[in-house]
Amino acid sequence: MSLVIVGTVAFDAIETPFGKTDKIVGGSATYVGLSASKLGQKPKLIAVVGDDFPQSAIDMLKKNNFNLEGLEIKKGEKTFFWSGKYHFDMNSRDTLVTELNVLAGFDPEMPESYQDCEYLMLGNLAPVIQQKVIKSLKRRPKLIVMDTMNFWMDIAMDELKKTIALVDVVTVNDEEARQLTGEYSLVNAAQKILTMGPKFLIIKKGEHGALLFDKDKMFFAPALPLADVVDPTGAGDTFAGGFIGYIAKTGDISFDNFKRAVIQGSALASFCVQDFGTKRMETLTSSEVRDRVDQFVGLTRFELEAVEY
Repeated sequence: MSLVIVGTVAFDAIETPFGKTDKIVGGSATYVGLSASKLGQKPKLIAVVGDDFPQSAIDMLKKNNFNLEGLEIKKGEKTFFWSGKYHFDMNSRDTLVTELNVLAGFDPEMPESYQDCEYLMLGNLAPVIQQKVIKSLKRRPKLIVMDTMNFWMDIAMDELKKTIALVDVVTVNDEEARQLTGEYSLVNAAQKILTMGPKFLIIKKGEHGALLFDKDKMFFAPALPLADVVDPTGAGDTFAGGFIGYIAKTGDISFDNFKRAVIQGSALASFCVQDFGTKRMETLTSSEVRDRVDQFVGLTRFELEAVEY
């Protein structure tokens, strides 16, 4: 099943209570693609980098089965760079540096070989760019999933809502769901977002799990309690990659299969946070993923004795 991923391939510099890094490879499309690749996908990437992006990083993407025909390398320009510092609870962070560089003029082109796209993942980018990618496809994919963030709600709300109306699944975190709708209750926020056009909504709650909604049903998946959390950067994108990677693997877009996909995404995200950047995801094996999914199943499975009330 053909999976196309549009997003950023970037440099990050990260500081958490457990250490810090210099520039390392990051970006939404990188995390999404690495996660999907662990479920047997060969993600077709659309992104842009500068000529400062090292060959070793390109080789890493190829090793993880990325199709890089849609990766544009701009000569004489620098790759998008973000630097941030996480607070002790790891749920909040301060952005220290944002350098758009090549991303400022990003105008994605859809290679002809990508036109067989059945599953499209729109990583966190400007809504007008996400719209352009959708409209560049000659036929509508079986499923379109989009991620976004509060920055676009602050500066491009109208365009964001136009994009939301074009997709099947929206993923946001709890803070973003509230900002997008003005609702405190996530249940009410979810129903309001679903009236904007998508069939499904996923609200990510970090260490508190994730919620899946359609207009009639709701499903909650917990996050796996971990002894060591080193770096939460990219966890949401890794979750999204696991989600759409599993859907593409199974070809089933029912609500019941989405529940299974949420568990797969949560399992993969639990690996991402255990090391800085993409380091853990680069070498993750399929057997490790299966074992972690089994842990999730064991975390939530129980039998209830009959009780008279």
